[in-house]
Amino acid sequence: MHQSTTVTMEDEKIGQYGYGGPQVVNYDDEGPPLKGELELNVGGRGATQRRLKNYQVSMIGFCGGIGTGLFVGAGSAYAQAGPAGLLLAYIVIGFVLWCVMQSIAELATLLPTAGSFPHWATRFIDPAVGFSLAITYGYCYTIAIASEVSASAVIVSYWTDITPAVVITVGLVLILAINLMSVRFYGESEVIAGAIKVLCFVGLVIVAIVITSGGGPNHQTIGFRYWHNPGPWTNYNGITGPTGHFLGFLSAFVNASFSFVGVETVVITAAESVDPHYSIPKAARRVTYRIAFFYILGALLIGLIVSPQNPNLVSGSDNANSSPWVIAIKQAGISALPSVVNACILISAWSAGNSYCWVGSRMIVAMTTDRQLPQVFGRVNKMGVPYVAVITSWLFGPLAYLSLGSGGPAQAFSWLLNLSTIAGLIAWATLSFCYIRFYSAMKAQGVSRDTLPWQSPFQPYTAWVGFIGSTIITLVAGFPVFLKGNWSTSDFFASYVGIPIFIVPIILWKVFKRTKFVRSSNIDLWSGRLQEGEIVISEGGPKTRLRRFVDWFF
Repeated sequence: MHQSTTVTMEDEKIGQYGYGGPQVVNYDDEGPPLKGELELNVGGRGATQRRLKNYQVSMIGFCGGIGTGLFVGAGSAYAQAGPAGLLLAYIVIGFVLWCVMQSIAELATLLPTAGSFPHWATRFIDPAVGFSLAITYGYCYTIAIASEVSASAVIVSYWTDITPAVVITVGLVLILAINLMSVRFYGESEVIAGAIKVLCFVGLVIVAIVITSGGGPNHQTIGFRYWHNPGPWTNYNGITGPTGHFLGFLSAFVNASFSFVGVETVVITAAESVDPHYSIPKAARRVTYRIAFFYILGALLIGLIVSPQNPNLVSGSDNANSSPWVIAIKQAGISALPSVVNACILISAWSAGNSYCWVGSRMIVAMTTDRQLPQVFGRVNKMGVPYVAVITSWLFGPLAYLSLGSGGPAQAFSWLLNLSTIAGLIAWATLSFCYIRFYSAMKAQGVSRDTLPWQSPFQPYTAWVGFIGSTIITLVAGFPVFLKGNWSTSDFFASYVGIPIFIVPIILWKVFKRTKFVRSSNIDLWSGRLQEGEIVISEGGPKTRLRRFVDWFF
C-alpha cells in the first residue's frame, strides 16, 4: 500500500451519490461544498477537481477522433488502397477501437483515477509496466504538441506567407493559457472546436452527395465511377493481383490506426468528471461507433468523389491542397469552400495540440500518484489544475521551432515524431491487457461483475480482440520496409523502435525496484473507487429542447 497524504478538499464542489445509486439534489453551477477528507496517492487518487460537465466529456470523446486524419490523412490511404481498401480498413480498425474503448470505459467508470492508464497498468499488471506506459504514452502526446503546432503553420501557409514562427508562437501561448485555467475552460474549448469540426464534416457530406449526383457547377454526375475505373482496389507500389490489393488494404489499415489513436483519451477525463458513472459509459456507448460512422461514411464518400490516382492526394502539402474533399470540390468548380475546409483543418490541429498538452500533464500526475515521480509534479492550484505537470508537458511544444530549420533539424524532428506514433497502439494493447487482468482478478476473488457501476458487453472476448488486434497493428506498422527493394534502415528503426522504448523502462524499473507481476488473487479491486458524496447529479436533466437534443446526440 502506498503511503498517503490526507488533504481536505474544501474548495471542491460536488453533490451526493451513495452506493445505493444517484440522488437528485439542488445546486447552483458550483454545487454544494464537499464535507470530509479524501486520501491522495491511494488507489490512484490525485488532487485534481471534478469540474468537467457531462456534455463536455461527451463532446471530448465524440470529436476526439475527428481531425486532420479525416480531413487530410485519408487521402494518402485512399491512394494506396482504393475505394474498397479504404472502406474495409476503416471498418476493421473501427471494430478494434470499439473493443478497446468498451474495456477501458468499464475500468474508468469503476476507478476514475488520475491519468487512469499508468495506474491501471501498475495495479493490474506490474508497477514496471505502469511506469513504462506513462513514459511512452506521455512522450507520444507531448512530442505531438510540437507536431500539431508545426502543422498549424503549414496550414496557415495556404492563405498567407506569414512567418511560421509567428503561428507557432501564438499556438503555443494559447495552448498553455487554456491548460493553466480551470479544466472547465479546457472542456469548453473542446466543445467549441468539436462543434465546428462536426458542422464542417456534415457540410462536406452534403457537398459530396451533391457533387457525386451532378449538382456541382460542372454538372457532372460521378456515382460509382471510380469503383469501376480504376476499380475498387489499388495495386500497392505496382504489385498486381490479390497480393497488391491486400498490401494496399494493409497500408490503409495502418494509416487508419494512426488516425484513430487518441479517441481513447476520453476516459482520462473520468478523474475530473462531475459524474463519471454516467458520462464515461455514455461515451463508450456512443462515441466509438459514431467516430467509426464518420470515418466509414467519409471513406465511402471519398471513394465516390475523387479518383485514387489523383496525384494531389500524395502531394504532402499537409493542408487543404492534399485533402480529398478539397480536391473534389475544386474539380466540381466550387471556389469558396476550400478555404472553409482549411480553416476546419487548422482548428482540428490546434485542438489536437491543446488536447495533447492536457493528456501529457495527466500522465505526469498519474506517475505522482504511484510515487514514480516527485510529488512536486502533482501540485495543483486552487482550481485543481496541476500547473507543474502542465508546464512540464508544454515544454515539449517549443520543439516545433525545429521545423523552421532546413536539412538536419527539420528531418530530425520529423523522424522523432514518427518514433512516437506507435506508442498509442502499444497503449491500446496494454490497456486491453489491463482489463483482461482485472477480469481475471474479479473471477479469482469471487467478485461478481453485477457489483460494477457499468458492465461493458461481451467481456472478456472484447478485451482479447482489442489486445490481439492492437498487437497485430503494432507489428505490421512498418511492413513496407520488408517488401522487395524497399529496405530502409531508418524507416525500419522509426517504425519499430517504439517497441524497445516501451520494453527497456520495464526492464530497468524491475531491475532497480524489483517489482513483481501481480497475481490475480492479490490484485486490489477496491481502493480508488468513488466514495459517497463525490458525484454531482443535476436536477431534472436538460431543460430546453436544444439541450435535450444535444444530450441525446452526444
